[in-house]
Amino acid sequence: MTAATSNADELTRLAFEHCLFPVIDQETVRREGPRIYVKGEGIELTDLAGNTMLDMMGSHTRANSLGYGNREIAQAVFDQMSAVHYVGTTSHFAEPTIRLAASLAELTPGSLKRVAFTSGGSESVETALKLAKQYQRESGNKPRAYKTISRWNAYHGSSMGALSVTDWLAVREIFEPRVPGHSFIPNPTRYRNPFGMEEEAYFELCATYLEREIELQGPDTVAAFIGEPVMQANGVQVPSRHYWQRVREICDKHGVLLIADEVITGFGRTGTWFACEHFGLEPDILTMAKALSGGYAPIGAVITTDAIADAIPMLRHVHTFAGHASAAAAANAAIAIKRRDGLVDAARDNGAYFGAELAAALENHPIVGQVRGLGLWHCVDFTADRASKAKFEDDTVSVIVESMRAHGVLACRIGTALEMSPPLITTRSQLDTAVEVCARAVHEVARERGLA
Repeated sequence: MTAATSNADELTRLAFEHCLFPVIDQETVRREGPRIYVKGEGIELTDLAGNTMLDMMGSHTRANSLGYGNREIAQAVFDQMSAVHYVGTTSHFAEPTIRLAASLAELTPGSLKRVAFTSGGSESVETALKLAKQYQRESGNKPRAYKTISRWNAYHGSSMGALSVTDWLAVREIFEPRVPGHSFIPNPTRYRNPFGMEEEAYFELCATYLEREIELQGPDTVAAFIGEPVMQANGVQVPSRHYWQRVREICDKHGVLLIADEVITGFGRTGTWFACEHFGLEPDILTMAKALSGGYAPIGAVITTDAIADAIPMLRHVHTFAGHASAAAAANAAIAIKRRDGLVDAARDNGAYFGAELAAALENHPIVGQVRGLGLWHCVDFTADRASKAKFEDDTVSVIVESMRAHGVLACRIGTALEMSPPLITTRSQLDTAVEVCARAVHEVARERGLA
């Protein structure tokens, strides 16, 4: 037994003995083992066994927008930690936190300019929900407003407030009853939808349903509507521009705050700094995290308007590490790198190339229903029957993802689809490799299962 093998065995044992594995059943972990990685460089990730793979997942959570081993960000964090690593919260700030807030006000759409910091996405959503409810009460506009509306298949986080507006992943049912006052409406989806409608007609129904739900709940009781500009469920659900314009009009009509959850879509993932820009959408509150620091430090934020912030004498909400100076330094460095190197525009251009190549390779395959995406975030949505658009009820999609891994490319299953969301530094040559491996895996698995 080599030293490397011995180390791998020990780490695997320790992981099984001492670690919990979120959102994956224990039997699967026991069978396949934990994924343990030891090195990353660029968009390549090396595991304990020495296998090096292209990470087309953005570190599984899409947070890794600048790849591995970025010394500029590491140096910025080191320098800040050496000066003052953390100063607390409430009225205590450090310079990088204030400068980050100013940058976010510059980058976000519309008149968003007042920032509250968090440690991640779930905390950002919690903060946004509390901010909306407190504003409605403190402003006197809607003293009784405590309800929020979300959408089917939405994912907004796993803490109890965020969980209450969540309808995706196996994180919800066992914790019910959740925080009261939340309801759900149809979500705009591509390729297949619950009513079997044409896409544009279905998008219109989804928007109209929001108004009906506000009327049903009572406009005076509804504080906010929350939505991901592009939903993740079943892979990169890009709605029409008209859908978001209708939602904005409906929220304005009924005095409902519109919260855009950009935890996934922010900071270049969709080829613009924020996905709202694709739809001409100006939200009242916007949440962010993940790629805010390129995944180099846990940090999130919520940004809102002067009108909302000034109506609140004291925000009754706090997180210990909100505005952590060293995390803010990482975020400032990540933003500076994206600006200097033109990486958001690169995500737009390379993403269009990637999507076209994926579609050319796969859109006519018998088990592929649709190839879609925006920026550097694409998915291949599968079907067991092209005529009915039926989804696979077995493990076909998971097996395709595992086949890609065996061929050296990391992708991720998300419901009926496989998804790829690589770092913004990914080259076209690496995108070509990912397309080639994805197509090979689809053809091999389909042939082995008699589906081609």
